[in-house]
Amino acid sequence: MGNCCSDQAGGRAAVGGASSYNPNVPNEAIDQFLKSRGYNGLFSQIELSYSAADLRDRDVLSKSDPMLVVYTKGRDGVLEELGRTEVILNSLNPTWITKHTITYHFEIVQTLVFHAYDVDTQFHSVEVKMLKLDEQQFLGEATCALSEIVTKSNRSLTLDLVHREESTRSTCPRNIGKLTVRAEESLSSKTTTEMILRCSDLEYKDLFSKSDPFLIISKEVENGTPIPVCKTEVIKNDLKPTWKRVFLNIQQVGSKDSPLVIECFNFNSNGKHDLIGKIHKSLADLEKLHSSGQGENLFLPTLVGHDYHNKSVEHTFLDYLAGGCELNFMVAIDFTASNGNPRLPDSLHYIDPSGRPNAYQRAIIEVGEVLQFYDSDKRFPAWGFGARPIDGPVSHCFNLNGSSHYCEVEGIQGIMMAYTSALLNVSLAGPTLFGPVITNAALIASQSLASGGRKYFVLLIITDGVVTDLQETKDALVKASDLPLSILIVGVGGADFKEMEILDADKGERLENSTGRVASRDIVQFVPFREVQSGEIAVVQALLAELPTQFLTYMRTRDIQPLSS
Repeated sequence: MGNCCSDQAGGRAAVGGASSYNPNVPNEAIDQFLKSRGYNGLFSQIELSYSAADLRDRDVLSKSDPMLVVYTKGRDGVLEELGRTEVILNSLNPTWITKHTITYHFEIVQTLVFHAYDVDTQFHSVEVKMLKLDEQQFLGEATCALSEIVTKSNRSLTLDLVHREESTRSTCPRNIGKLTVRAEESLSSKTTTEMILRCSDLEYKDLFSKSDPFLIISKEVENGTPIPVCKTEVIKNDLKPTWKRVFLNIQQVGSKDSPLVIECFNFNSNGKHDLIGKIHKSLADLEKLHSSGQGENLFLPTLVGHDYHNKSVEHTFLDYLAGGCELNFMVAIDFTASNGNPRLPDSLHYIDPSGRPNAYQRAIIEVGEVLQFYDSDKRFPAWGFGARPIDGPVSHCFNLNGSSHYCEVEGIQGIMMAYTSALLNVSLAGPTLFGPVITNAALIASQSLASGGRKYFVLLIITDGVVTDLQETKDALVKASDLPLSILIVGVGGADFKEMEILDADKGERLENSTGRVASRDIVQFVPFREVQSGEIAVVQALLAELPTQFLTYMRTRDIQPLSS
């Protein structure tokens, strides 16, 4: 659904949009354009509730009167208070009524810290937010990542409460009670409106070809500023485009009556996209236009037996996690000679004695520290490519751990140790070939699929140069597009990676293999990994933010439902 008459020069312009559930992998130019306007990817509102058991009794003539204080912990270690519960009188096994809401972001590790206090009787008439915590008796603390809670089948995690001092200095702190934290996804994160939007008679914006349109839907806040909430893919060289279906959830837009701006842009690779036209409508307005079949030149396509504007409850990313689905992390590291001699400080593989991670280590840590919580056994396949093992030929896919029998390592630390060891046991060579590692990752994904596994695989390829087996890589990617697999390619160093953008289906072009078969979906995203200044959004976080979308696309297009928790 979605034609309208534009007041922009060039005649009638059509508009449409897609949500954070957009089935396509966005390209970097549009991502940067959206981030500059406030768009931050897929998110859900999570409501946290709490109970405790076997708390310490700090009162002489009665039991403790516990209160819980909840914090979020930044990467800099600074605690920010999320909220406080009410005080439960005379109880060592409290269940607090107060709940706290937090926005769940897949792409970052959101650390939660919980402090339990016994509130002294003299302060019972004081509002909890006014209580001075240093005047209360400390009962214990616990910490976890939000992702540890939401990946549990019942979205409930029980933690040991420990002494504040012992939690940092003791390897086996004393257990002084239990804290159970439960997470409930907000219904507004699930209630969606589904639409298909298309355009007609768009204006020519390019000199030698038709426009390359894409669409952005934004909500208007009180001061009139539009905040982007979703976007479509780019459709190349088309004045009558039809975009893939749109999923807008109520949480994203505020309410059905909230004003929306729907804008149609012509894509430019330099990031300066031309506005073709826009309209202002709410979801309620669009529903009325759909019901009446007419109105302000908006075209609403319908097919027999299917309503393209359908309000429903969609299964979310968190629903699949609660139903037992996992994300399995894999990594492949470039050991070609262009990285430089690892023993010299100017090498991209140089291991700094001070402990400062190199670009490869940073990429592994930033991606791995997020994905590890979604993999229950934390055993990660790890490969190297483009090197010559001792007394052997150049290998374009060797096990990073040095084994000839298995490729898995234990945890992120296992990857780091295997990487450091490999640098001492292989000779850097070349060329840069991606085909073999992609084929290996696809084999693991296909074996899991054949055995009925509910796993989705994420392969991180870290490289310093442009791939030299481009067609073989395309062939492997097209074949892998039917599998539960996404591939993140991170470019390190100062090379010109322009040719690599072909792999992430830039400007909406799907990859083709050597026989002309087109990829069933976009599974690749490439970014160059530069030094990120303090306070900026990390490039790798922007990469990870797209994974829930790719996961949902795979599940929905194959009608795979989450198991009941």
